[in-house]
Amino acid sequence: MIRAFLVLLALLCAGCVTTGGAEESEPTIVDSGVDAVPDPAAEAAATIAAEDPKPQGESKQQEGEVPLAVAESEQPEAGLAEVVVQGHIRNRHEAIHDLVAEAQVLLRDVELKYVLTGKGKRQTLRGRPVAFALWSEIKQQWTIALLELPRPPLRWKPGRKPLAFRMLTPDIEARHVKGTGAERLMFSFSRDGESLKVYGRKFPVFDNNFVKRRKWSAVVETAKPIVYLPFTEDTFDPAFVAGGKEFLVATAGKALEELRTAKVPSAAFPGELLADVIPPEVVMTLAVIEQTDDRDYLQKQSVAFDEVLSQYGLKQDEAYRYSVSSAKALGPMQFTNRRGNGTYSLVVRRCAGARLDPVFERGATNLLNAMKAAVCLLDLELAGMRSDIREAYKSNPVVLGIFPVAAYNGGPRNVTKLYRVIDRMKVPLDDLRRPNAELADSPVRCPCIWKADGETSLPLSIPRYNNENRWYIEKYQSIVSLFE
Repeated sequence: MIRAFLVLLALLCAGCVTTGGAEESEPTIVDSGVDAVPDPAAEAAATIAAEDPKPQGESKQQEGEVPLAVAESEQPEAGLAEVVVQGHIRNRHEAIHDLVAEAQVLLRDVELKYVLTGKGKRQTLRGRPVAFALWSEIKQQWTIALLELPRPPLRWKPGRKPLAFRMLTPDIEARHVKGTGAERLMFSFSRDGESLKVYGRKFPVFDNNFVKRRKWSAVVETAKPIVYLPFTEDTFDPAFVAGGKEFLVATAGKALEELRTAKVPSAAFPGELLADVIPPEVVMTLAVIEQTDDRDYLQKQSVAFDEVLSQYGLKQDEAYRYSVSSAKALGPMQFTNRRGNGTYSLVVRRCAGARLDPVFERGATNLLNAMKAAVCLLDLELAGMRSDIREAYKSNPVVLGIFPVAAYNGGPRNVTKLYRVIDRMKVPLDDLRRPNAELADSPVRCPCIWKADGETSLPLSIPRYNNENRWYIEKYQSIVSLFE
């Protein structure tokens, strides 16, 4: 409890010290001389540095617009199959699975109505209609609730003013819970004092090019409604958590096996196969923490990870395919495009042997393909690091995985800063260890690294350099052992 309180206090204090999690102004160190990396790796590192892959300080709840091409690739008939077990009383997760499948069927026939106001150049879209499938446990019946969000771009931040919306279904009360976009937007509903459970949602994806040009008639004509259920407390179940873990283990294993079969070489360790350089637990951990909001983690700790795993367990391949950050990072592994010059196009070019899907919208939203791309990116990040980091990583890849993971989140500059603060702490890289679960309530303020102390390890606070990156490392260390 003491540690949980200190963690929450750290978030509040950090918010006062840094502005939106922005990096402190500090020059990037470029090592030279005998420690210089080979030319191909240096070229890759320079390209990654130029990309600056993930802008810092954003909340997962502040979502960007899903590319229309992603919505158009939705397969309407690929819904959840009904669970039927002969002579068996259904468990809770089986009942949830069936209700979600029923909700999908109901919502496919629901028509979303768009309201255009004004004429000519003054014509505008009043808002974005959204439909929810609600289940009454008392009455054992469905209700479709319709509401309307403000038209995009939707400017809202968690912790500030409530999200404005228009309720279109009478006798239903609604409260905004989280999110603004296709992946996370969720409301809670009630009627006559009864809480109604949310098992489905229909959300229209707009063509962002028409939105930017305010061509609202064209926005409506090209809108693509998707039936997709974000995570909700109503669908959370331990069986889905376990199923999500099994699904990620299987998918990461398949991704590495395909890379091994293709004999894709490592850029960081010449002569070795890429599949032997990046441990599967590192890849699986990224699939979870990329979808875990910092505030959720600070408030809920491991429960925040379980919620993400529950969504993977329920949705499987469909989970987080509509996840778009405000910086336009897409899919479960959060790759960027940026007009063909983002992190995804980089790994497609630099990791040709992996045979990644060249189409960004398709490749970034397919978990198996995105995991292979993540392995390639982690290896390219390692290739550009100092030789002592690479040597220490090779001996202890899961623990020293904090370096490629830091780069995955915030680019090479954060690796330089992390290395610098660890060096100032006088902690040799070979002394870094896994977190000690017996010291979970240590009064040391985290995010932390863990240093060897005889047969055990002790936590040391990571000095401030980039708040989001520090907490990203903390999340990584907190969950990676789950997949071992």
